[in-house]
Amino acid sequence: MTTTNNSSGWTLAARVLMAAIFLVAGVRKLMAYGATLGYFAKLGIPLGDVVLPLTIALEIGGGLLLIAGWRLQWVASALALFTLATAFTAHAFWSADAAQFAGQLNNFLKNVAMAGGFLLLIVQATGGERKTAST
Repeated sequence: MTTTNNSSGWTLAARVLMAAIFLVAGVRKLMAYGATLGYFAKLGIPLGDVVLPLTIALEIGGGLLLIAGWRLQWVASALALFTLATAFTAHAFWSADAAQFAGQLNNFLKNVAMAGGFLLLIVQATGGERKTAST
């Protein structure tokens, strides 16, 4: 487990809070597998029968690994990329009708903000931004 000796309790809390959405989403996809396949098809995601199990594995596995702090840089990077890909694939507010525009925009921005949070976790896992002797 990758930890630092400063603020490790807060870092764990942040990881748990960030993991919650992935754990819930992964379990919900698993419980409504057929409906989720249909939703993936509606979004135009190719090979839904391959992509869906990978998505569930990433959401549940990534969420658990994020909480554990195992290989934090890799897990946070994968979840950041996944979150951004999801923003552009599932929350394309620019092509939403008027009734869905605000909700899709909010979800898109939520995903972008989450990716920013993952970048902070990556920086924290590497020891933060180091100061040089001249600063």
